[in-house]
Amino acid sequence: MGATSHQAGAAGRAPTADRPSSVRNVVLVGHSGAGKTTLVEALALTAGAVTRAGRVEDGATVSDHDEIEHRQQRSVQLSLVPVEWAGIKVNLLDTPGYADFVGELRAGLRAADAALFVVSSSDGIDGATRMLWDECQAVGMPRAIVVTHLEAARADYAQMAAVCGEAFGADDPDAVIPLYLPLYGPAGPDGHAPVTGLLGLLSQRVYEYGSGARVERDPAPGELEQIAEARSRLIEGIIAESEDETLMDRYLGGEDIDLKTLVDDLERAVARGTFHPVLMAAPAADGARQGLGTVELLELVTGGFPTPLETAPVPVTTPDGAERPAVTCDPDGPLVAEVVKTSSDPYVGRISLVRVFSGTLRPEQTLHVSGHGLTDRGHEDHDVDERIGALTSPFGKQQRPLAQVIAGDLACVAKLGRAETGDTLSAKDRPLLMEPWQMPDPLLPVAIQAHSKADEDKLSQGLARLVAEDPTMRLEQNRDTHQLVLWCLGEAHQDVALERLRTRYGVQVDPVPHKVSLRETFGAKAAGRGRHVKQSGGHGQFAICEIEVEPLPPGSGIEFVDKVVGGSVPRQFIPSVEKGVRSQAARGVAAGYPLVDIRVTLLDGKAHSVDSSDAAFQTAGALALREAAAEATVHLLEPVAELAVTVPDDYVGPVMSDLAGRRGRVVGTEQADRGRTLVRADIPEVEISRYAIDLRSLSHGTGWFTRAYARHEPMPPHVADKVREQLEKGSTLT
Repeated sequence: MGATSHQAGAAGRAPTADRPSSVRNVVLVGHSGAGKTTLVEALALTAGAVTRAGRVEDGATVSDHDEIEHRQQRSVQLSLVPVEWAGIKVNLLDTPGYADFVGELRAGLRAADAALFVVSSSDGIDGATRMLWDECQAVGMPRAIVVTHLEAARADYAQMAAVCGEAFGADDPDAVIPLYLPLYGPAGPDGHAPVTGLLGLLSQRVYEYGSGARVERDPAPGELEQIAEARSRLIEGIIAESEDETLMDRYLGGEDIDLKTLVDDLERAVARGTFHPVLMAAPAADGARQGLGTVELLELVTGGFPTPLETAPVPVTTPDGAERPAVTCDPDGPLVAEVVKTSSDPYVGRISLVRVFSGTLRPEQTLHVSGHGLTDRGHEDHDVDERIGALTSPFGKQQRPLAQVIAGDLACVAKLGRAETGDTLSAKDRPLLMEPWQMPDPLLPVAIQAHSKADEDKLSQGLARLVAEDPTMRLEQNRDTHQLVLWCLGEAHQDVALERLRTRYGVQVDPVPHKVSLRETFGAKAAGRGRHVKQSGGHGQFAICEIEVEPLPPGSGIEFVDKVVGGSVPRQFIPSVEKGVRSQAARGVAAGYPLVDIRVTLLDGKAHSVDSSDAAFQTAGALALREAAAEATVHLLEPVAELAVTVPDDYVGPVMSDLAGRRGRVVGTEQADRGRTLVRADIPEVEISRYAIDLRSLSHGTGWFTRAYARHEPMPPHVADKVREQLEKGSTLT
């Protein structure tokens, strides 16, 4: 590729598309620090969308502080930068590289039709990036690889290309091959030779960027020799993916395959997701108009990546679940769009980034908004009609107006007050629903409380908006501990959420120790006598009851049995005794945790014809239960979770050892896909409150887990003693 010149888009205006075939939706993925955001800015400069290197601000002058703040925001959230190249609108979706923000990454994958994997030549490929490659491969998403940080002293493009082949070409090594070789300039004082251009393996041309713009020339004899060595492997890889089965025989027979045929076959193989070229790129130097490799990358994106027309039809149902025909990418078809990101602007209000899958979206339309499937995370099911505001094309901090958005394109929609991330937008008279994409389960809890009374008044609304923006976050009002808990994906996710509450919604909260839902139960049978007798003039209080308490199997709850004979406790007061017993059980009898799994039998008692009352027998029942507890051994019960941990085979040993150190019991292992093992274990919940962080460290970001409540079990005596000590000091088990 690379012999044609292209006209860039004009800075200052929003790129538009009048047909789906002129749109490319591309998501950039890779670990933090790989250079995704820098690459997006370099592509925007080459395409003419900006006039200065390193500023996706539409040419506007911004202070260094504003620029730093803006880049920090972009590093933890999905952002869209639309550019235009060769008459094609390219929607570049920049995703966070931090594992804590995988929800933003999944949203980018949902909105895109192809992916650019950005890898740093100095840092290599981490396990999380390899996992993401497998995920894209499973759904057949077309991919290409871009090597960055070529200016680093230890950068070695040839070695990095080989690493890419090993990491991404496990199933087919000949499907991950470089399209270009680096052209090195003179070495500096440190001995490092900078990359100043590219050697095109297909075109057999040299593209120099040393002057600040791309200059094409014929290769020198030595350069032609380098090209020839790598060109034959590339051609064989392309031909192996060709739909023309005779091409390989012709090539091996000595026929010289023309360049156009090779480029066409390459582009078709890339679009099908069966061939994954390796390219390189670097940002433009100050004053330069084009960054190294950016032209070649834009050529690949516009020529080789699929159009929205090539994506599979989207399954849809009615909001009540009735199946409807799948929708195709047709601007004249029924309107189906999806909210892939929700954000709030203090001045503009809620802004929704939307991918239109079918139909055409226009400003000031009244649409149907359907949201289903995430009620456990604070997203209520809803079916509402809403009138949208303006349609805009985002660019940095600016929003540029659009007259319409056709099927296959992306844009921002204003004034969608009820729509949340993952919701479906459709025609008012023909409501449809897309199944939401799979979101990771947030497994790191942080309990919070309002900092002041003023914050308490605003807390509910602020949290509702926060959760509406981020479906990877879950809000829980724990009925047992009475704590307000925000479940996040990691510490960085947690910190960003609390900071957004403070800066965006004006709500200051304080993290507090997270409590687990402990229980109490009797270890053996015991008896108790409750005596509540008071005389203070006028009507007194008189109630005496005798009970027997015995433990029951786990999950039995509280059983109350009446065995009073002879009317020693009048019938109307027996429910009062039960009410007092249950009330005391809810408050606990030893450490202040709910008492469960016992049978309380009322055996006898005494009453007074005048002074006995409902309240008196309630008090007597509570006193009797407390006395029985004082005479018996009361066990603390802790919640136990069923844990399913998936890790590469190399980390199975360390994970199992770590689980054993947390009082976990491994109940089995089984082989998962692609060299991974699933480890199942039962483990106390108190031991895994920070497991989301610890497993990431233990497995170098390659492991994940799920958890589900299993049961409550007796806590070991030494741990129970620690709980009681903490209670005496005024703290709680976290």
